[in-house]
Amino acid sequence: MRATVVLAVAAVLAVTTGCTDTPSATPSASPTPPPLQSSAPTAPTLPTASTPELTPLPSPSKPWPTPKVTGTPADDAPLADRITFAIARQAQIAAGRAAATTVNCPGLEHAEKPGRHDLTCKVTYAGRPYSGQLVVEAKQYSATYKFTSEFVPITRVKVVDAVQRTAPGAAQVTCTMEAVAVVNHADQQGIACDVTTTANAVQPYKAVVSGDGRVLVAKA
Repeated sequence: MRATVVLAVAAVLAVTTGCTDTPSATPSASPTPPPLQSSAPTAPTLPTASTPELTPLPSPSKPWPTPKVTGTPADDAPLADRITFAIARQAQIAAGRAAATTVNCPGLEHAEKPGRHDLTCKVTYAGRPYSGQLVVEAKQYSATYKFTSEFVPITRVKVVDAVQRTAPGAAQVTCTMEAVAVVNHADQQGIACDVTTTANAVQPYKAVVSGDGRVLVAKA
């Protein structure tokens, strides 16, 4: 509340005494001006505003849902199609939301030939690219593969949800990241988040994302 201070200005009454050539029998006494009254303003009392209690966010009652990824190729589809779909599916599950995902692994079309194939892949999830390494071990009638990357996509809503689960009674959760991000899962500094409690206090947290998209939250 803004305090209004009123300044009182005291006016001084000036009295002028006139003179004549003929002095009066009884000299007139100059009137005494009234005493000045103090005009110093009184310092206003600033009220202490009471901090309102904030409403807590609803506590998540179920685990974060696994995204439903469509477009599963047929069992007899080319090996390259089945592998790229599996990589794209895992990216979306890690991120926490189904979104447009492309996987480009040059040379994968030749991976059906028996032997070991070491390839470099570019994955783009919701417009955010990152790279990874693909190893395909192909035999005459079967093949195995392993895809690894230093990076993992993650959505902000999934991170906020994980922080909220760790900080019960939070009234607000904000995290310093874009709506979709690609992070290095070896970075233990994590994503910085702030939790506003119901008492309107702010507490810092950090969220570290693992290679499979799990979000580990702790106080910073």
